Amino acid sequence: MSSLADIAAALPGHDTDALSVDAVQAFLARLVAPLAVTERENVPLRDALGRVLAEDIVSPVSVPPHDNSAMDGYAFDGAILPTDAPADHSIQLRVVGTALAGAAWRGALAAGDAVRIMTGAMMPPGLDTVIPQEFCQVEGEVVRFPDRVLRRGDNRRFAGEDLMKGQPALRRGERLSPAALGMIASLGLPAVPVLRTLRVAYFSTGDEILCIGQPPREGAVYDSNRYTVFGLLARLGCEVIDLGLVHDDPATLAATLQRAAREADAIVTSGGVSVGAADHTRDVMQQIGEMAFWHVAMRPGRPLAVGLIPRDGDDDGKGHADPAVLFGLPGNPVAVMVTFLAFVRPALLRMMGCHDAASAPPPLLRARSAGPIRKKPGRTEYQRGFVKAVAGSLPEVCVAGNQGSGVLSSMVEANGLVVLHHDQGAVAAGEEVDVMMFNGVL
Repeated sequence: MSSLADIAAALPGHDTDALSVDAVQAFLARLVAPLAVTERENVPLRDALGRVLAEDIVSPVSVPPHDNSAMDGYAFDGAILPTDAPADHSIQLRVVGTALAGAAWRGALAAGDAVRIMTGAMMPPGLDTVIPQEFCQVEGEVVRFPDRVLRRGDNRRFAGEDLMKGQPALRRGERLSPAALGMIASLGLPAVPVLRTLRVAYFSTGDEILCIGQPPREGAVYDSNRYTVFGLLARLGCEVIDLGLVHDDPATLAATLQRAAREADAIVTSGGVSVGAADHTRDVMQQIGEMAFWHVAMRPGRPLAVGLIPRDGDDDGKGHADPAVLFGLPGNPVAVMVTFLAFVRPALLRMMGCHDAASAPPPLLRARSAGPIRKKPGRTEYQRGFVKAVAGSLPEVCVAGNQGSGVLSSMVEANGLVVLHHDQGAVAAGEEVDVMMFNGVL
């Protein structure tokens, strides 16, 4: 695969000291594309949620397999409906039987006959329209209803209107949702071919970090990032490997990174990617792999590092094994989450084998800002906000008062990030903005 320098050289305007969010995303898309997992397995349908399809699913049957009723009511031949009857005209039918779901009704029919029918029941031959029972007046074997309440063909589902036999139902690279599981089940398939689960190792760095359960210490803080990253990776469906806390020691850091490269496809770290005296990642990576350090034009999350670490095993048949990808995130808790959502999540989805649409960032919601937002062009900002519905208008978003990159409480209270784009300036109250909603990504 290409080196980090080769990929950077292929991207116009690649400036490691002031890299735009779009440029980082383009870089990562090129970097991880050849590293997608290819190993596959068949798993029972109940175990397939969130997994990535290894091949197209072609429908072995038509869904539904027959014309059926979309309503509880009365099925009849819609040809009897007049085209120019007066407004008070009504239709009268003779009920000659009942069609239940799961069995075909085979009785004889004459002109003006109807069959009482349940939702999902097969349409009897020659009948093409269903009048819902709530529109009907029933007297013995006679049913009456106003003429103007329906047209010929109403409330009839056609065979194969969901899927025709032989039609692709789902494409390779689709990440299976609850709806997709239901679709596969509707085809009668008990198992599904999926790609291997992506393995991701993660750890925190820093002598100032305490593991939960340790007594407080002056100048130290408890490690929140490891649990945030765990949640983000678990929500993606990755196989997570927790390598704990690594103190500011180059030898320990090198050993942990090499272990992570042996055990995982990707590695996520927090802290140690700035230029502090105890930030050893740059020197260590020069010894064991390849690293790019960036100052991204964004807030929060300016320092970011991406690297490749050679690993043994999983030979690709070309005389070498694919390297593990390292994502070195900032140490501040909110910056960790923002950079993960902006960069790491789409990259990991590509490595999982998702196609372009399934690995794209979630669509942004348009909302009106409840108040003014200060912002200068030249960087992308992600501000925590709370979106609420407004009757008859776009949703409204209020940004949190404290946008500090270490303030997790405002991240907990928010339900989305207001995305202020690179060239965008200050926002006036009532102006429309883009919002990345947390539902589905956090």
